[in-house]
Parts: sequence; structure tokens; C-alpha cells
Amino acid sequence: SEGIEISQFTLKEVIRQTIFSIAANENNKLMTGELFEMKENILKVVSLDGHRIAIRKIELKDNYPSRKVVVPGKTLISKILSGEVEDQVKIFFTDNHIVFEFDDTVVVSRLIEGEYFRIDQMLSSDYETKIMVNKRELLSCIDRATLLVKEGDKKPIIIHITDGSMELKINSQIGSMKEDIDIEKEGKDILIGFNPRFLMDALRV
Repeated sequence: SEGIEISQFTLKEVIRQTIFSIAANENNKLMTGELFEMKENILKVVSLDGHRIAIRKIELKDNYPSRKVVVPGKTLISKILSGEVEDQVKIFFTDNHIVFEFDDTVVVSRLIEGEYFRIDQMLSSDYETKIMVNKRELLSCIDRATLLVKEGDKKPIIIHITDGSMELKINSQIGSMKEDIDIEKEGKDILIGFNPRFLMDALRV
């Protein structure tokens, strides 16, 4: 089949920004891979691990036939991310394999079989609260909070959102922290807790 062509840099960024949310365990093989979905001139890359979903879309120069494949995460991490060169990468598909050609390298990987999850049904577009917050400030605040959490401790970070302000709190055996960040808010006030690592993983990419 005719291959799609994108820059190595773009492909690496797309993988870096999604690979953190694939599942490590084999319970569900589909979750250990990433969905590559082609539609016209859009390549959509999706990963999920049962707690979160990462989605990244790239616009390609040409239109391509529709196609959905699930590529093992191991292939993407080991072979594709290591190169440094700013050239193009060509991606070809067969029934059971995906082929990446770049520099003097050809990487062939088996695909993961099965019907990938219906992402669109999991995402709802109606929300009650929407905020705008400085990414770096939020990340460093959560980073400081996690210093109080021992490895393996499942302590949520509690976020209280009111008009113009986002209060972050964490309590652990080691100590407690409370910080405020300025935000712009639309919608309702909300009090909500998250696993801080999930928030940091997403903000870092």
C-alpha cells in the first residue's frame, strides 16, 4: 500500500505526548499499544490505560485511505524514538504489520489484533466547569505537593475551584500543603481529587 510520510520529529513528538498513558500490563493487550487511525489527511494517535486517554491529531499533506491499526507500545518506544535525524519517516501497512522507514533503518512490527475501544463514546463534550490556568505554575505546584507523598502512597491532590482561584491541597503522614493559583473560570465551582501523577504526566507533555 502507499505509505504515509511525516517528519521524524513530528512522529516522535506525537508518540512522546501519548505513550505515557498506555497500560504496562498484559490484561488487555489493546491497552499496551497505540491506535493509529488514518482518515483523509488526518493521522490520529490514541492511547489509554483505563484511567486516562491521550489523543493527538496530525494533519498530513495528502489524503489517504481510511485505516485503523494498533501498534505495540514497545515498538514505538524502542525503535522509533531513539533516532535524532530531522528527516522524513515513511509508514506502510500490511494486513498484520506496520513498517517504519527512516534514515537507513526499516522497523517492521506486528500489529495488535482486535477492535480498539470506541473513544468517541467515552468522551463527553458537555462539562460543568472549564478553567484556564498557567501550565508551568500548575505543574510545579503539583510537583511540590508530591514531595509530601511517600512512594507507593495513593494520596489524591484535592483541587477546589472557585471564581478566579484554584486551591490545591494534599495531606500525608509527612505533612500537608495548601497553595492557590490564579485561574480564569467558566461554570460551576467544584471540589475534586486526582492522582497527582496522572496530572503531572499529562502536563509534562
